[in-house]
Amino acid sequence: MKLLYYFTILIAFTASAQKQEMITLDYYLPQNVTYNKNIPTPKSFFNFELGEMHTDHTQLSFYMKEVAKLSNRIAIETTGFTYENRPLQLLTISSPKNLARINEINAAHLANLTRENSQQTLDDMPVIVYLGYSIHGNESSGSGAAIALTYYLAACESQELEKTLENTVILLDPCFNPDGIQRFSTWVNSNKSANLVTDSNDREFNEGWPRGRFNHYLFDMNRDWLPVQLPESQARIKTFRKWMPNVLCDFHEMGTNATYFFQPGEPSRTNPLTPELNQKLTMKIAGYHAKALDNIGSSYFIEENYDDFYYGKGSSYPDINGSIGILFEQASSRGHAQESANGILTFPFTIRNQFTTSLSTLKATSEMRTELLSYQRDFYTKARSDSKNSKVKGYIVGDENDATRVNELAKILSQHKVEMLALKNDITVNNKKFKKANSYIIPVQQQNSKMINAIFDRETKFKDSLFYDISAWSFDLAFNVNFEGLNSLSDAGSKYEPTLKAGIVTSKSDIGYLIEWTDYQSPKLLNQILSKGLRVRATSHPFTHSGQTFSYGSLFVPVQNQEMQSEAIYSYLSNIIPEYNFNITAVETGFTEGINLGNPNFETLELPKVAMLVGKGVDPSDAGEIWHLFDQKAAMPLTKIDTDQFQNVNLNRYNTLILVNGNYSGLSKESVGKIEQWVQNGGTLIAYQDALRWLTAWKMIDVNYIKHKEEARNISYEQRADFRGAQLISGAIFETNLDLSHPINFGMPRNKLPMFRNTSILIEPNVNSYANPIKYTKNPLLSGYISPGNLAILKETVPFQASRNGDGKILIFTDNTNFRAFWLGTEKLFWNAVFFSKLM
Repeated sequence: MKLLYYFTILIAFTASAQKQEMITLDYYLPQNVTYNKNIPTPKSFFNFELGEMHTDHTQLSFYMKEVAKLSNRIAIETTGFTYENRPLQLLTISSPKNLARINEINAAHLANLTRENSQQTLDDMPVIVYLGYSIHGNESSGSGAAIALTYYLAACESQELEKTLENTVILLDPCFNPDGIQRFSTWVNSNKSANLVTDSNDREFNEGWPRGRFNHYLFDMNRDWLPVQLPESQARIKTFRKWMPNVLCDFHEMGTNATYFFQPGEPSRTNPLTPELNQKLTMKIAGYHAKALDNIGSSYFIEENYDDFYYGKGSSYPDINGSIGILFEQASSRGHAQESANGILTFPFTIRNQFTTSLSTLKATSEMRTELLSYQRDFYTKARSDSKNSKVKGYIVGDENDATRVNELAKILSQHKVEMLALKNDITVNNKKFKKANSYIIPVQQQNSKMINAIFDRETKFKDSLFYDISAWSFDLAFNVNFEGLNSLSDAGSKYEPTLKAGIVTSKSDIGYLIEWTDYQSPKLLNQILSKGLRVRATSHPFTHSGQTFSYGSLFVPVQNQEMQSEAIYSYLSNIIPEYNFNITAVETGFTEGINLGNPNFETLELPKVAMLVGKGVDPSDAGEIWHLFDQKAAMPLTKIDTDQFQNVNLNRYNTLILVNGNYSGLSKESVGKIEQWVQNGGTLIAYQDALRWLTAWKMIDVNYIKHKEEARNISYEQRADFRGAQLISGAIFETNLDLSHPINFGMPRNKLPMFRNTSILIEPNVNSYANPIKYTKNPLLSGYISPGNLAILKETVPFQASRNGDGKILIFTDNTNFRAFWLGTEKLFWNAVFFSKLM
């Protein structure tokens, strides 16, 4: 019987493989219509049927160019380039008549957002639909569907499609993540067998680290719609703001054993800023998807698992802009054909579902055209009314000494088309000083007033305690800037543009030069100076020079006894400082107030030589954020050492080693001993999150963790997952007290610091108060969700500790200080760990 069973299974698998090989373009496309033979089919271009192999980005982009060249329904443009220099393509697809007046349509559509109710203006106005595919590179059924859809929209000659194209302008992005899909397609194609293997244990379905999900720097780009830190995100936000589409669809994949999801998501997890009508329209469009999937016999579900809370996702960002954002999640074959709970799941099947809902989206939006246009117009009408009646007339943003950080926030706001006004004079609001040069005002009454609410929103009470992503992201807290509401705009001046003035060296000195450590870019400058071979000293005590106070961590570059001569030092500093927004102060005398410049409290700094462990078990995004921070923001070299290679590496090349969040259990005992010996010899080890537990297990650190477990009382079996999820701290913001005299806090502007937390690792404070330089306050919750039990034990715990191990240091953080590249307020903590560990 067993032999018969296995033989039956083998025949089934073989049949599945043969079925895939026999699939043609007809498997995807609507039939009983004619197709323009001048438009190349995917097979004629790729030399394989769509779904038979995974198209890489080069193939994809060249096909899009070819079809656009041959079709009068398509215009193509390159909106930007990835870090690996791959083009970001955008296809504008509509009727030839609409394309001939596309700029006029664009202008009329934007004008509709500023009009009051007027049905006449909508009569001949097309609806704008933005279709975006595969923002996660290893979710490639989306880009496969984009190929099928592009061919269909260019080649199909049905009257129904022609009517749709008259009613619709389609913005089609065939691949949101070119670098990721290139990495993934290479993996699955190179591991594909001629006779398809469907066993989930096969190498084809188990990508090596870091996997194709991420972009070049290993960011999850579907979390970057609001922070806009990456070139891919900047390109698509520019497209979004240019067009303000009525509907945006974001095509994803999920676990292999699932079916197909489309929004609406969990009703209780919709952001309260999203209008109720948005969800009703989403549900109405869902009816079109259901009917289309029923016609091909595909299973699906709605209102489960996924939510519309964090506005930094592709399916949620539109919701705060008068658009309808729709998430699609297809069960993933993660290769060409894989066993699943629902039978053999093939790559062509996944493409067909995504293509089918792409068509149902176009059908829905075409038929709901006036309804969607009216909704978006009314959204902005209400936004104008709400902002006009607001008691708060504006928000002022600033920082005492760091214009760069304030300006970086302004860059984000400007990408979202948020208007800002310059500050006419220095003012004080609620005991906070706002300097004219370092501040700006955001008027509440403006077109994008709802975006202001989304960016600076703070919530601590929620209908639901579960979140698909983070529950807080308030940008004023993330950037650690002063932020206050204004009852009047009397102090506002002309339009503010995010620009920075070039720094200077105040004069030539034969004694030395002083640099404040307060600016966001001061670590970059310090590394640049150290890399030149100049000696730099940092102060552990404040002092005053010529009436200017230099705080903890300020830098002194002496002129004497350097390898460079006085004139050369002045020339070098003068050449590099214009790219920064602060000045280098020439010293007239070392007889400064407080401490003198020759005081022993000035410590000589060492050029960082930094390595970071990557590879199996390491969190790719956390590692990528640090790689991006070093490479893109600080222009500093960072050596990435794979865990599999670590045993053969000579650690003595480095003075700093970073362990981001991850599981390091794969390191051998010998590797652990190597790290410990290296630290004892003077190295600095910086560790984050779960790496702390690994260090504890090996007795390299000695910390007291606080354990908390809430009992499940009156919780049914059905509710168990919700109960467990509610105990997580999945992304909230908490207030801490800082000891500004401790080197980990050098350069911080205030003794209060908002910190992001998305782990439940809680550490008891040290018995010595001076060993707790960062400590959560008695009432720490600023924004986001945390269970009452977790909040009670979080109070007055510590997110950082430093310990000596021989001649070296181990510095530990319970949470990510560099979260998603936009948490600029805590990045300085990381740089202090890199540059000032010897002072701790």
